[in-house]
Amino acid sequence: MLETKIEELRKKVSEWKRDGLKVGLVPTMGALHEGHLSLIKKSVEICDKTVVSVFVNPIQFGPSEDLEKYPRNIEADLELCKKAGGDKCEIIVFAPTPAEMYPDANIMSNDFLTYIAPPFFYSNKLCGKSRVGHFDGVCTVVMKLFNIVQPDSAFFGQKDAQQLIIIKKMVKDLNVPVEIVACPIVRDGQGLALSSRNKYLSEDGRREALVLSKILSNIKACYNKGIMDVNALCETAFSFLNEHHQLEYLEFVDRETLENKTVADSDTLVLIALRVDNVRLIDNCFIN
Repeated sequence: MLETKIEELRKKVSEWKRDGLKVGLVPTMGALHEGHLSLIKKSVEICDKTVVSVFVNPIQFGPSEDLEKYPRNIEADLELCKKAGGDKCEIIVFAPTPAEMYPDANIMSNDFLTYIAPPFFYSNKLCGKSRVGHFDGVCTVVMKLFNIVQPDSAFFGQKDAQQLIIIKKMVKDLNVPVEIVACPIVRDGQGLALSSRNKYLSEDGRREALVLSKILSNIKACYNKGIMDVNALCETAFSFLNEHHQLEYLEFVDRETLENKTVADSDTLVLIALRVDNVRLIDNCFIN
């Protein structure tokens, strides 16, 4: 079932709530793939009803980013959601327009729109360093979706690890009554983390992009052999890189607080971002 209007969606969710049903929310920007499917299936597994939002959120894109060319295919998205729900669970795909979500604001200016701004410490690092304002846009749209749907649980992928940690922080700080369910990274048969932006990669670029998971796997192997110094672990990555790779960051942080680590331990999260074919890709792993 497709819904594009906030008030109509609220009416349907209110009916579910009156019946005592548990509601799950899977926020997405569309161009759904098997990674999204895993989130939807998890919601179907533990909730009675599920809302999958499909909304390319303009306020989380910077001026030079790929808002206009970001992949969109609502027909394919609806088919995948139908596949995920089966006969067990009614799924509503909520696909509003930007005007429906931001009706009274110049959406590219925080002079006219109320934003949710996560703590500077959490957002001014990793992806936030090159995507200034990105997490303000993410938190704002996620909070709007929480207010519209009022889900019992919301499902996010571990691939966007910084985003997941920031959303957990927001929910805790603002006393939002929603359970955040983190779901594992889904990879293709060669180890590449699934992403809607993988569609931008050429065949050669796709092969080059495998370097992300190779670097992470090698770091884990080195850690398990007793190498814990972060500088030494970073050095192990450089032999995997070539002229096709533009490394943006490789960092070791606490898996809950994003504090930087100098010595890796069981609470360490390793995050990497690089460009291949001028496509920005991210990946991460828990070191232990």
